[in-house]
Amino acid sequence: MLSSTADNLFWVARYMERSENTARLLTGLYYMSLLPARRGTTTGLWEGLFQTDDERAQFIARHGVFTTNPVLEFMVLDRDNPSSIRSCIWAARENVRATRHVLTTELWETVNQTWLEISQISFDQVIDQGHHEFLEWVKERSHLFRGVADGTMRRGEAFEFWRLGLYLERAENTIRLLAARGHTFKPHGPAAARDTTTLDYYQWGTLLRAVNAYKAYREIYKSHIDPRRVAELMILNPEIPRAVISCVEESRAILRHLKPRSPALARAEELLARLQSARIDSIYRSGITRFLQDFRAGIHGLSLQIQKDFLMIP
Repeated sequence: MLSSTADNLFWVARYMERSENTARLLTGLYYMSLLPARRGTTTGLWEGLFQTDDERAQFIARHGVFTTNPVLEFMVLDRDNPSSIRSCIWAARENVRATRHVLTTELWETVNQTWLEISQISFDQVIDQGHHEFLEWVKERSHLFRGVADGTMRRGEAFEFWRLGLYLERAENTIRLLAARGHTFKPHGPAAARDTTTLDYYQWGTLLRAVNAYKAYREIYKSHIDPRRVAELMILNPEIPRAVISCVEESRAILRHLKPRSPALARAEELLARLQSARIDSIYRSGITRFLQDFRAGIHGLSLQIQKDFLMIP
């Protein structure tokens, strides 16, 4: 397979997964912003969405303050924001168009129709429709894209590069979602339990629902919602589809199938070994925010190595 074709397939999966994960993140933060809170807390909640100085500077230059509607407009429909849902779907559509010769007609039509619909929507229409309904539509279109890809693509290298992009993006976005709540992580123990407020319980429950993991949490822990256990579930539990360890396991398996010996496979195995040997208590002792930042950098490094080994050099 040409490296340019593999590159397009890798990125179409990443962009569609990114649009869904942005919708999930915004849904969780939006409902958190509706909960009773101390003055100024809502602003900090939205600001936590922006994890680099460049992202913050770009937003501040356009909108000035971190309030609900400006953040939603910036992250949903802003043409100049490369991370907005609209921009991601446009980029996915361009990558699909470049690889139509190896993709099914159904897959092209699914992505193209999604783009045609979102390109005609204004933010006023999003408000009239309702934030929740629009973000649910974004998730449904992403689910449809994955279902069509899984149900129509031939099982070959094209399919494997598509899956590789999907799992790497999902891992990075799970880390991003947890990092957005990083300021609320507290050391585990009786003192931490006393410091955990009712608001914390509601906010973490909202986060779990945003990644469809609330029911799984209740089945596994059968207790009140504890930020430490939420982190354990979403980082270290291989039974959870959006857990970081699940995504890294899948990426390692795909790379082993594509090329049994490659620098990218070595990186994936190193990341997986770190997760398999990790314990949530040790992560807390070393600092969970630092762990998330370091591991996100590791995922980014793996993505760059994959591009060097198989795709077009960025």
